[in-house]
Amino acid sequence: MRVGAVAKDIGIPPRKMRLVVDMVRGKKVADALNILKFTPTPAAKVIAKVIKSASANAENNYQLDPAELKVVYIVADEARTLKRYRPQSRGRFSPILKRASHIKVFVSEEGK
Repeated sequence: MRVGAVAKDIGIPPRKMRLVVDMVRGKKVADALNILKFTPTPAAKVIAKVIKSASANAENNYQLDPAELKVVYIVADEARTLKRYRPQSRGRFSPILKRASHIKVFVSEEGK
């Protein structure tokens, strides 16, 4: 049984999130949290929080053993992009795109 958690509108671009997400895909939850603890990026803290939430959902709602949980599906998708503009020389402006991301995590027992 797959149990999940979602974090929306995280203020980190999905391209930077995917670098961290790829490190923990397919790992056991305990190993994934250990990897994220020693990863020096702001994205690692957010992803660890979502994995902990999915693990807690599995334990509390479906009575699954947290020691046997594995990250079976994790993805960082694009969220809304805030569009800002910066003045440039000669009366022009250049756009600044502040990208955000959504994170989806699904965990499951290892044998299933």
